Parts: sequence; structure tokens; C-alpha cells
Amino acid sequence: MGDTQTLRLYNTLTRTKEVFTPIDPQNVRMYVCGPTVYDYAHIGNARPVIVFDLLFRLLRHLYGESHVTYARNITDVDDKINARAVRDFPGLELNEAIRRVTETTANQYQKDTKALGALEPTYQPRATDNIPQMQSLITSLIGSQHAYEAAGEVLFAVDSMPDYGKLSGRNLEDNVAGARIAVEAHKRNPADFVLWKQSNDSEPGWPSPWGRGRPGWHIECSAMSERYLGQVFDIHAGGLDLIFPHHENEIAQSRCAHGTHTMANYWLHNGFLQVEGQKMSKSLGNFITIHDLLETDKFGGRKWPGEVLRLAMLMTHYRQPIDFTVSRLEQAEALLDKWYRSVDDEPATSPYRLIVEELCDDLNVGNASAIFSVLGSQLAENNLTATGYGNEALPARGVFRATANLMGLLQLSLEEWGRQRHGVHEVEDEKIERAISARLTALNTRDFATADAIRTELLTQGVQLMDYKDEDGQRATKWEMKR
Repeated sequence: MGDTQTLRLYNTLTRTKEVFTPIDPQNVRMYVCGPTVYDYAHIGNARPVIVFDLLFRLLRHLYGESHVTYARNITDVDDKINARAVRDFPGLELNEAIRRVTETTANQYQKDTKALGALEPTYQPRATDNIPQMQSLITSLIGSQHAYEAAGEVLFAVDSMPDYGKLSGRNLEDNVAGARIAVEAHKRNPADFVLWKQSNDSEPGWPSPWGRGRPGWHIECSAMSERYLGQVFDIHAGGLDLIFPHHENEIAQSRCAHGTHTMANYWLHNGFLQVEGQKMSKSLGNFITIHDLLETDKFGGRKWPGEVLRLAMLMTHYRQPIDFTVSRLEQAEALLDKWYRSVDDEPATSPYRLIVEELCDDLNVGNASAIFSVLGSQLAENNLTATGYGNEALPARGVFRATANLMGLLQLSLEEWGRQRHGVHEVEDEKIERAISARLTALNTRDFATADAIRTELLTQGVQLMDYKDEDGQRATKWEMKR
């Protein structure tokens, strides 16, 4: 566990946890692969959004908000998008159909990520706004004999790069042996991949020196990261599934086009996600989108606040696989309830140093949350100072709030949290009303022990009762979420 200024990150490129040393502390730069906007983002897509938003927040804390640049792309040109456009809008001209698909899904993605408590990246470039940059990269690769034209395509020549495969640990022989389809005759090497491909009249395309066409998938991120972060930058991140071929091929393109020894110094990857013990798939009926969780009752029979989703994701270390379950969401919600009752509107001061140190240890949210939870319990019982927790002479509630903000949690007021949780969840409201009715019965029969027990149980859930007399002079009770 390092000090507050020593950030250590696990680097996939070296397979070790390393001290993070930025190229320029005045401009720390991070790129994260974003969505291909052909469908609503699923909960697997939510994990890198949340994890690397936490890293973005931590970097801003360590180096200053104005000294961190974060780019997360949007891929809006892809064959999956074309297929979805044809399926969903068969009567429309293809470009218009594509525009409708990408606009709808991109807008939903922005809404979803905001609900997950993610800060907006510094840049969110779209692939279609960076076609000239992609073509420039391809031209450089052809000129340096790292790429070639064949059968209407431009392909990257993997055997022109001696250490191709360093990130994934795959050599060229592995790629050939693992090929599951016949090698196209125009490829010099089975592992060569497309930089530019031809488009027919029914496909989106742009004019280029190699004919009307569209970019391959990998060249997009190389072009956008260079445009917004430079030829070599600090951190490149994404899901574990992107290590090969996407990130491997990004490195190959960028290094060979620029003649650099690396593309990014640190490569971070979050682990896989399954749902209730099974791989998520539409065929199993357990394919869940972020929108499903936020707006429908498709998972657990209710809607879930975005903050609950965020904490549920952070409860497992980002590099480990995660089993996303209803019980995990319920556990996260219970923790948030407890923490919301531990804070008030006292202005934030500075985060707990011990928790920052845990986050600096490769985003060790598990240990950080354990400390945070203990402090929350203590605050709920006493008005403590922060003395003894690394923040001498600072008011504990302000430190607690600042720590929560650093983790992207407790962004709402207690009243807003209560409305978000209970206002859309009629089942829980009904449970509260039934408990209140049982308590009134106990009071009217002078069973004060039962009445007190019900009040105490509701209070632990954050429900505060207020007794009064109705218009007929009868005993009645109203309730609200505890302030």
C-alpha cells in the first residue's frame, strides 16, 4: 500500500503492477475504448465505464482536474450497425437508417453513463468525424511498407513487425494455428488485418486513394487516440476481450506508423461479467442492458438506481470476473442506504488518506469500501472527527462526503436518494404501509413492545415515522425517508 501520491497500476503489457509515472504530470492522458452504437449498451459495457471513471476521478484528485485528459470513443461506422439499420428501417435509404440507429443508441449511451455516475470524458470522438486521420495513418503505413493493397483492401502486414503479439502473448504461429476460417487468397499472412475495405453502393463509404470504402475496426482507435492524446500517451484501457485482436492491432498500427517504441505506457483491462452464474447471451434470455436495469423490471422485478449499479460493479476488483446478481444489487443498495444515513449536507473537505491509498493500489475498491463502511457506521452513531484516519483535525462528515465523491457515490441528497429508491418501487412502499398498519394495531391494543419493535425496524431501513391525529381524532401515522 503506497502513500497518497504513489499510484500503482497492473500493466497488461508487462504483466506486473507498476508505479504510475506520467509522461507529463501537467497533462495525464487516458484513452478508453467506447461502444459500437448498434444497440443499447449491456451491463458488460457498464463495467469499463464505471471502473475507468473511478480511475479518471482518482487521477484528477492526484494531479488536478485541469491536468487530466480522458478520451472515450464512439464507433459509429461498423458492419453490425449496417445490419441493424437494414433490419430496423427497411424502408429508408441506408445512410438515413444508419443515422437513426447510431443517434438513438449513442444518445441512450450518454443517458445511461450519466445515470451510472460517470463524469463526462474530456473528448468523445466519433469514428465518422475522423476518417481523414485514419486515411493519413494508412498512407504512412503503406509508405513504410507495413501495409499493402490487395483485392480492393488495404491490409496491415503483421510479419513486418518483429514483436507483434507482445500485449496478448500470441506469436504469429499461434494466430495461424488458431485460424478457424480459410485464409483469403489475397492475404500475404493469415494474420494480416484490414485497414480499409471497399464499399458497394448499398454500404456507407468515403472517397480514398484506394477507392470508395470504409475503415477497418482497429484503425479507428489508433487515429482518434493520436488526434486527441498524441502518438504516445499514458494509459489505454478497456475490457479483457479487447486485448486480442483489437488492442494488439492498435499497437501495431500506431507504432509502425509513427516509429515509436510503444503506443501507450500502461494497458489496463477489466475482467469479464456473467449474470447469475451464466455467460450473458440473448439465447439464454439473460442479456441485460443498462437501460433494462434503470427503466424496467426485467432484472429482479424492479428498477434499480444507477448508483446501486455502480457500487455493485465496484464491489469486485476490476481485474477479477464478476457475477452480476440480484442479491449483489440488494447488498449494494443496503450499503448505500446505510451510508446515506451517515452523511448530511456538510461541505466536503478532503478524502480519507487511507482510502485514497487503497485506491492508489490498482484501484483496490474492496479494501477502500471496507474502511469506508466502518467509518460510515461510526458516523451513524457518533459525530466523530477524522482524527486517527489520516486527516487530522478535519470534520469527519465532510471527509466522508469527499471520499464518497471521489468514488462517484452519494451524489444525491438523502431525499433524492429516497425518492429514486422508493418512489418507483411500489412493492417496498406497500411493505412499509403494511408495517405501519401493524404498528397502529399494536398501539390500539396497547401492545407497546410490538409497536416499538416495528418502529425500530423501520428506522434501521431509513424510514422515519410521525404520529398524528386525523380529522376524526383517530391515531394515524405518516412516514418519510430519514433526513
